[in-house]
Amino acid sequence: MPSFSNTYLREANLIGGMWVAADNRKTLNVDNPATGDIIGTVPMAGQVETLRAIDAAHEAFASFRHTTANERAGILRRMHDVMMDNQKELAELLTTEMGKPLAEAMGEIAIGANYLTWFAEEGRRVYGDIVPSPWADRRLMVRHEPVGVVAAITPWNFPSSMLARKIGPAIAAGCTSVIKPAESTPYSGLAWGLIAAEAGLPDGCMNIVTGDAPEIGKAMCASKKVRKITFTGSTKVGKLLMQQSAETVKKVSMELGGNAPFLIFDSANVDKAVEGAIAAKFRNSGQTCVCTNRFFVQDGIHDEFVEKFTKAAEALKVGNGAEDGVQQGPLINQAALDKVQVLVKDALDKGAEVVSGGDVIGGLFYKPTVLTGATDDMRFATEEIFGPVAPIFRFKGEQDAVDAANNTDYGLAGYVYTADLGQAFRVIEGLEYGLVGVNEGVITTPEAPFGGFKESGVGSEGGRQGIEEYLQTKYVCLGGLGF
Repeated sequence: MPSFSNTYLREANLIGGMWVAADNRKTLNVDNPATGDIIGTVPMAGQVETLRAIDAAHEAFASFRHTTANERAGILRRMHDVMMDNQKELAELLTTEMGKPLAEAMGEIAIGANYLTWFAEEGRRVYGDIVPSPWADRRLMVRHEPVGVVAAITPWNFPSSMLARKIGPAIAAGCTSVIKPAESTPYSGLAWGLIAAEAGLPDGCMNIVTGDAPEIGKAMCASKKVRKITFTGSTKVGKLLMQQSAETVKKVSMELGGNAPFLIFDSANVDKAVEGAIAAKFRNSGQTCVCTNRFFVQDGIHDEFVEKFTKAAEALKVGNGAEDGVQQGPLINQAALDKVQVLVKDALDKGAEVVSGGDVIGGLFYKPTVLTGATDDMRFATEEIFGPVAPIFRFKGEQDAVDAANNTDYGLAGYVYTADLGQAFRVIEGLEYGLVGVNEGVITTPEAPFGGFKESGVGSEGGRQGIEEYLQTKYVCLGGLGF
């Protein structure tokens, strides 16, 4: 029995509408990163269970693809209502297995539910075309159809909302799915099976397997019945999945790593920049793909920004996310903590200075840290920190900042603070990033596309573009009309 009681905690996999164990009866422990306590276990499934889940999704697709857009929208709206009616319990489950503050977890459940309603409506607006024909006796049409069985692989840092961005458009388009949540945070993924069942999604339309990530991923990529892979996670794993999917030429969506720059110009409102910087850096303890990885601050306001930013960072309350008022929780595991410490040591060895923080509080908790004197030979200039460390680079000219921001293989999110409208447009157009926030530090919303340039990914989630990733286009030439 799990040591943590929650209506939506399920210690089994969902295949064809049945909650089942792994065939070998092996399990994985799931712990609470804030306390180290074991929450419970999940099945250690592999290739055999994944193939069975794919078969179930393939069988369900035969009928689900013919449901109407309005019927599918109704399911998504009911799923939204289930989530919001049980928002706190779902958030408590998320905080317990992932560690983020409860307030952030509540927000994650809410935005996930909002993705469902967004795609409920987008699914009703998948329009075809009548194309003017060059032949008098033929009529030309274009229609959009569901791509088929979707394999969705999601990370631990947003274990609920990352699935919403995949489940929403998949259901709206008429696709069925096989889902693999992250090993560290499987319960928020498994909870989707209960949410979907309560909302009336037919058996087999959503299948969820946990366990051996490489084996599950290989099975998904090799199966001809899976027509699309959607993955959020590291660029390294994304590249591997793309390679493995090439043999069957699947459609792919990849939301991969980032190296987000945060550019602050002399004309910026420093207080607003500090507010945005805190949100863009320390949200989820710095463990998001759009978190700021590098701060570039212009000479004229550098010292003022550092002083105010440091004061704001030191005011953050660190602790167990389940406790009132906590703003920063633990890192997800020891490996994440070790990486942060290695990157900070590397920076210090190369001349950076710690203005605040720079050490472990205890357990997996790391102090919000501000470093100055950052240079491009330090590892965090090219590697994701994925932790609460804010390195500050000083710059002189506008083009210097843009060039430095673009000096990376990644291109997911970037942030700009300036009061100069012309400068804002020049920098927007100069940045090689899929998402750009101007004078705002948190910009993600279901209404807008989410996707990166370069090695940060392929395709978009959210916006009207999000559902296109789950559709395929069919051209029909209709002749023999007797004209």
